[in-house]
Amino acid sequence: MDNMQRVHLMGVGGAGMSALAKLLKATGLDVTGCDLKKPHYDLDNIPCQLGHSQDHITTLRPDALILSSAVSHDNPEVVEAVNSGVKILSRAEALSALFNKARGVGIAGAHGKTTTSSMTGLIFLRAGLDPTVYVGANVPDIGSNAVSGGGEHFIAELDESDGTFELFHPSVAIITNADWDHVDHYKTREDVIEAFTRFANGRKQDGALIICAEDEGAAKVFNSCDRSRGKIIRYGFGKNFDWGADELRSSHGGGISCKVYHDGVGLGLLKLSVSGEHNVLNSLAAIAAAFECGVSFEQSAKILESFHGSERRMQVKGEITSKNILVMDDYAHHPSEIRATLAAVKKIYPERRLAVVYQPHRFSRTAMFAPDIAKALSVADEIFLLPVYSAGERELSHSGSDEIIKTASKTITPVTFDNAEEIIKSSLRGGDLLLTMGAGDVYKIGENILRERF
Repeated sequence: MDNMQRVHLMGVGGAGMSALAKLLKATGLDVTGCDLKKPHYDLDNIPCQLGHSQDHITTLRPDALILSSAVSHDNPEVVEAVNSGVKILSRAEALSALFNKARGVGIAGAHGKTTTSSMTGLIFLRAGLDPTVYVGANVPDIGSNAVSGGGEHFIAELDESDGTFELFHPSVAIITNADWDHVDHYKTREDVIEAFTRFANGRKQDGALIICAEDEGAAKVFNSCDRSRGKIIRYGFGKNFDWGADELRSSHGGGISCKVYHDGVGLGLLKLSVSGEHNVLNSLAAIAAAFECGVSFEQSAKILESFHGSERRMQVKGEITSKNILVMDDYAHHPSEIRATLAAVKKIYPERRLAVVYQPHRFSRTAMFAPDIAKALSVADEIFLLPVYSAGERELSHSGSDEIIKTASKTITPVTFDNAEEIIKSSLRGGDLLLTMGAGDVYKIGENILRERF
């Protein structure tokens, strides 16, 4: 990419692509983009055309075309680029070209990587390290999903979904977990372990690996990774890890606190505004990474006190005050994520009846995990289930929302986007908590109910 002047991004409106576009622009490149719908994320005045067209290639004449994973290689715009000799790059190829030149802190994991990346980026920014930051969601405390800094550090959330996270070679690698997800790419659990092990072994020589001790998959990665690459730092609950958290206490209405230990020595109290034991683990990973780069625990802890979370991560959307109904939204779509989110919500709002609107994400994931999804959702007091958000996948046999209903131990009400709002509003009671959940566009239902009231 050193010899390029103009790049064009297809699918620029997405979280990862919009962040990449802004970072590329900051390097001095002439950046343009296109997307099938109006971008949700700020593009920092980068020109964006609606729709895909081969005319973009002939008129803009980019040196490289960077593709979102949602864009097919038989798209006419891509075909025109190939025929014109334009270099084709994936998002990961372009991002890794920037990341690998820096002192990279790469955060990977099936769950928790967005929040951990946000926490890490915020610590580095407020500690004055002037990092570059790349996150797959808007981070209100940062004001964006990307920051171009002048320092040596590059904080990046890395996507394992298609295996391209192996292109990244961090100086500090974080593995939050190695759970089995993205079954369209990883056919077995062992495939996941092997991929994360290769990622761990691909860090720069003498680089640190920070890995969660509470996850079964991560434990297997720890047992099989190359010890000669550099130090390995484990974090978890208790006092017996390199970084540990003990005496956890959830706060009513949100937040959690704990005592933090480093090499068995108590360092002090950590108070988080975000909730959930999973966020304690995320904070330990961020604190450990910052410590490796010269930031003290005391400074990191003070910064994290004011961290309010990432967009669509246990996000309070608003309240219908006339009925005392709180509306929240969360990105959870895997059974492990659903369990963690619902457990946290139940702890901080134990007095509220919990109504969940869940939108399954991908047919392949639904077919594989339907019984686990049903079991995870059963914690809720009332469950509404939308059709599967395909994310571009073709429907498989036994892959629809009805597969979740078939295996459920309690009543689940199927809804569609056409009737969901009326059905949900007729079921809600004063004092309820309405939680929309999923990686698709389920959040719109909560927003509409808030807007319309009832």
